[in-house]
Amino acid sequence: MHVDDAILSRKSVRRFLPEPVSLETVEHLLKVAGRAPSGSNIQPWRVHVVGGRARERLSDAIMAAFDAGTADHRPEYHYYPEHWFEPYLGRRRRCGYGLYESLGIQRDDKQKRLEQMRRNYLFFDAPVGMIVTIDRRLEAGSYMDTGMLIQSILVAARGQGLHTCAQAAFAWYHDIIREQLGLDDNELVLCGIALGHEDPEAPENHFITEREPIEAFTTFHGFV
Repeated sequence: MHVDDAILSRKSVRRFLPEPVSLETVEHLLKVAGRAPSGSNIQPWRVHVVGGRARERLSDAIMAAFDAGTADHRPEYHYYPEHWFEPYLGRRRRCGYGLYESLGIQRDDKQKRLEQMRRNYLFFDAPVGMIVTIDRRLEAGSYMDTGMLIQSILVAARGQGLHTCAQAAFAWYHDIIREQLGLDDNELVLCGIALGHEDPEAPENHFITEREPIEAFTTFHGFV
């Protein structure tokens, strides 16, 4: 697959088929993604891959905590701003409303919205899950580096005919993940990634988010 096609066909898949993904395939795409750049080549990331019973145990533990209430669970970093403002608020709302509309969930149906949120912790039924961490002693540049690794994983997966969903939702349950996977104390949980074969019949997988035209985010200097 041409790299342009891999990038353009990448999307957040939220329902996967039960078809397995081999360990060899996962190892291959991680070797490819591991070529992501990082400042001074420090490679500040770690990836914990879960499948089979390990994935089930992790999902079960997180969903039990989710069902008990989320008040005691917070990520160790700020993903979103405390106070939203435009144009980001509008983009976020269009994304959320569009997803729920594809699923037939009304905006005021809190129960069904919670049920959909809960599916994050099943890795949306994907056979393979990943937890991406960063060494907490590092600084902002290493977050950018790890973001490039994550994007490389998503694109490399397309090269293998697979789909993914990057899931910041896992950061809320870092304490459970730490216990389940035996993370080092210096590992800060950034996100999860669901990996597998897309369910083409799932309506939520037909929801494609819009993108701004390059004129909206690019300024050219020195071009005639």
